[in-house]
This record gives sequence, C-alpha cells and structure tokens, in this order.
Amino acid sequence: MTYPPLDTLKPVDAGLRGALWIVDSGPQKVFGLALPVRMVVVRLHSGGLWLHSPTRFQPVLRDALSRIGPVEHLVAPSTGHWTHLRAWQKEFPQAKSWAVPGLRQRTAIRRAGLRIDAELAGAAPAPWAGEIEQLVIAGAPFRKVAFLHRATKTLLLTDLVTNLEAERLSPATRIFARANGMLAPNGRAPLYLRALLLARRKRAREAVQQLLSWTPERVIFAHGRWFEQDATARLAQSFRWLTG
Repeated sequence: MTYPPLDTLKPVDAGLRGALWIVDSGPQKVFGLALPVRMVVVRLHSGGLWLHSPTRFQPVLRDALSRIGPVEHLVAPSTGHWTHLRAWQKEFPQAKSWAVPGLRQRTAIRRAGLRIDAELAGAAPAPWAGEIEQLVIAGAPFRKVAFLHRATKTLLLTDLVTNLEAERLSPATRIFARANGMLAPNGRAPLYLRALLLARRKRAREAVQQLLSWTPERVIFAHGRWFEQDATARLAQSFRWLTG
C-alpha cells in the first residue's frame, strides 16, 4: 500500500548535494480509502528546510531533518493536506506555517488549533523567491498551490495528479481508483476534482498551461508513483481531459 522505507528522507537529486528529498508515509485514510502519502523537503539557499505537505511526525524523521538543516517553513498547499501540520508545529514552534488561501476559515482548522501564519499567494514570498515558483489553482470551491523547484526543475503537486499503482492498493481502494481514472501509469485527478475544475474550465486550463510552460523534468505528487522521467509529456497526458 505504500512506498517503504517509510518516514525516511530519500534524496531525489543527488547532483545538487541533497537539495531535494521525498518522505513516503501512510497509508492514510481518506474517505475510508487507504492511500500512500508523500512529503517533499527542500533545502533553501539559506540552509533552512521547507516542508511541503508534511506527513506524520516521527522522532526518527525529526532527527534526520536536524542533520541537514533547521525546519523553517511548513507548507499546507491544499485544503486537504494539513492533517499532520499541528504535530510539526508543536515540535518546531519557530517554523512559519503557510497555507492555501481560505484554509484558516475552515471550522476543522479552528477545532484542531492549527496556527496559520501566512497565506500562499500567486507569487513566491521573500523566503523562497527565486528558488521556488508557485501558482494558485482555483476551482469551485477549493484552491491548491503548485510549486516548481527551479534548481531541479521539479513540479510539486498534491492531488491534481493521483497515480496509484493497483498492486499497492486494497481491493476497495483499487476499485475506487479504477472508477476514478487514477490508476498508474496514466493517473489523473480524482473525478470529483475534475468536475470542480471543469466548473471553471477557462481558468483551470490557463493554470495547466502555466504548469506545462515550466517544462518540469519530474513531477512529485502526494499519492502514488510520481513522474521521474518524461515529466512534461506525462503531465500533459494527465490533463488531457481538461485541455482537449
């Protein structure tokens, strides 16, 4: 169901001396389904660490992170990827928490006692400007933020692409993934998300064209097998349902 070893730093681009890592975790229950889930760690030029969509907190992972730099930024890039943020805030109270626009107004956020220090906008803020590009993608009624790590030409998404490998899924999750067109090697956004994006088709299509114009060499997303090669072409295929 997952991609072991779990809760472990895995370098993505050794050529940049470990500037980019992934952390596989899960399985995580989403609407009763068991899904693999993934965090991305970027070491900024400042030496500080930038955590995209933090997965579950583990002391062994904290210790591994401490060996490569201080945790400075915790990023919740979509309305569904904040579940584990509170645990990281407790461990790293000095880290700044960034969230997709509108997240702090949600009742579940207030009940969880989640601190949100700043909202993500269409342009990168000063701490990572010039290193990480970002783009707000709005549907009805959600927002997600996509990021491009410029040095490695790596695009970071959450579930705008879900590329689940059938052999790693439970029977129930496999049936759901097949019905929603989310199975590898040609995964897409889940059906409900495609419907929400189609409600604002022109704006969504423009956003996808922006992602493709970045010509990423790899695309890392939260659930399933990420695109390690031919990333721009595979990304275009994943959005064919929107772009035609």
